[in-house]
Amino acid sequence: MNRKIGAEYTGAGVIFTVWAPLAKQVKVDIQTPIEQSISLEKDALGYWTKEVEGLPPGTRYFFNLDNEKKRPDPASQSQPEGVHGPSEVVNHGNFTWTDQAWKGIALRDMIIYELHVGTFSPEGTFDGVITKLPYLLDLGINAIEIMPIAQFPGNRNWGYDGVFPFAVQDSYGGVEGLKRLVDACHRVGIAVVLDVVYNHMGPEGNYLNDYGPYFTDKYCTPWGSALNFDDAHCDAVRNFFLQNARMWFRDFHLDALRLDAVHAIKDFSARHFLLELSDQTRALGQELNRELVLIAECDLNDPKFINPKEQGGFALHGQWIDEFHHSLHALVTGELDGYYSDFGTLEHLRKAFADSFVYTGEYSEHRKKTFGAYPEHNSYSQFVVFAQNHDHIGNRMRGDRLSETLDFEQLKLVAGTYLISPYVPLVFMGEEYGEDRPFTYFISHTDADLVEAVRQGRKREFAYFHRGEGAVPDPYSEEVFQACKLNWNFSEDKQKKTLFDFYKQLIRFRKSNPAFRIDQRGTVKVQSDEAQRLITLERFESREGQKSLFLAVLNYGSEDARVNVQTGHGNWKKFLDSADARWQGPGSQTPENAQAGELISVRSHSFVIYENGESV
Repeated sequence: MNRKIGAEYTGAGVIFTVWAPLAKQVKVDIQTPIEQSISLEKDALGYWTKEVEGLPPGTRYFFNLDNEKKRPDPASQSQPEGVHGPSEVVNHGNFTWTDQAWKGIALRDMIIYELHVGTFSPEGTFDGVITKLPYLLDLGINAIEIMPIAQFPGNRNWGYDGVFPFAVQDSYGGVEGLKRLVDACHRVGIAVVLDVVYNHMGPEGNYLNDYGPYFTDKYCTPWGSALNFDDAHCDAVRNFFLQNARMWFRDFHLDALRLDAVHAIKDFSARHFLLELSDQTRALGQELNRELVLIAECDLNDPKFINPKEQGGFALHGQWIDEFHHSLHALVTGELDGYYSDFGTLEHLRKAFADSFVYTGEYSEHRKKTFGAYPEHNSYSQFVVFAQNHDHIGNRMRGDRLSETLDFEQLKLVAGTYLISPYVPLVFMGEEYGEDRPFTYFISHTDADLVEAVRQGRKREFAYFHRGEGAVPDPYSEEVFQACKLNWNFSEDKQKKTLFDFYKQLIRFRKSNPAFRIDQRGTVKVQSDEAQRLITLERFESREGQKSLFLAVLNYGSEDARVNVQTGHGNWKKFLDSADARWQGPGSQTPENAQAGELISVRSHSFVIYENGESV
């Protein structure tokens, strides 16, 4: 099914279409510019539709169900009066795009920067993000990933409580603001990834059940009943989300969608929703002559989500790897609570480097079962890795970042670990200069009972924390939200400015070394030395390992370590040593040039990168 829904402005008027299969009568109640009520006509699939001539863009309306309920449009593209107010007709033809030559960026080439619109800039808007594009270009970023912007209650939210998947949050700048941002990004060579939520809906302003069976009781999710992707009447629900994806790509020129928690999309159809989404996205990419990308967040260590259709997969382009983060975080912080209990050794991180997933069929003590499968047929560039992201900071009680736990040398080591990995890197906003302001969970629901329920839920979630951790931050507090805004005066702090320059240098290395244009599995050799807390990483130009492209030695120990350069290549030229005085380190002990078999000394909590001397 490929059925348009919502309010489509034609130039001569508006075509209203809404799915309400159980309703006996549906009207569109026009609020402005002139109040009127117009009956819609129902088809065999439960869609009600009517073309109304003479209505302009900006028309505000409700759908009236059986003369009992006035509700906003489930596919509303604008909610200027909030989640309970009328929907607004949008004209996508009135924006002048300047990105006609833009063809997109393949996932393998992306350096992704995740940001939250409300806290990234002082303005907290799409236009505020535009003012920071020169900064992102200077850092070396070529793709931004925006946390969800679907209309949510109030003006403060992570975005995962959105209830109108088609509507752009009005307090961020709405439809026009998002288009200005995307166009500005493309003008300077930056792709735009949008985080979308197809596994649940937020609680306040969620009127889908009034329209029809959008949810099913067949399955449960952490957020309640699952969206209906395979039960009776599911065709229209699947179409709802497929049309949503098409809208972002077609009308907003977005380059990629990051699909939140796809393991919570419950679908046992012969053709899974994600496969249908993948097929439609590829077809639309050919039609638009642009690179369109789908990235999954998945908690199953199952390569079927990114395997091609021929192998029974869903053919998504890539997915996040939480386990790379977990193994790195547990190793450098020593935290072993919760899911970190499955990690903490150097071998876990070595396996993350080599195999992508840490658990590929081994027993997981945390899960109490064997878990995962080895992604032997998947290239390195199908995986996105990070040292921090919104979840792993914001779901901590105080929203504290690694900069509060680790010293400066460790922060550099963490950056090097994932930025020289064979995977696609994602930087979380502020991480690049060691932002020490928190990123906590925040909301601005207008339902007082719901606000209190969220408060109490957070307190229960963190009840195990010691008294010394203090009180759980109030997620409804304006002050808590304001405290999450980035500090754009960081360059006044010499150490923060140095860390920013260090990230720039590492990103430059990714862009210049040919190893990062080779994503074949088997072109990475990684070894660990548990006694000295060392990992040695070598990249080759082919599986045969005939030519080394770079060698990195990472020391996670608290003591300086000596390592024999065990490699077939004989001539290495140093690119970077994180302990160098240039990076405010204790001073490098590694030689500028090294030979195979040579013994070199690597400072504690530091790393060194050597490039093939014949290639530089």
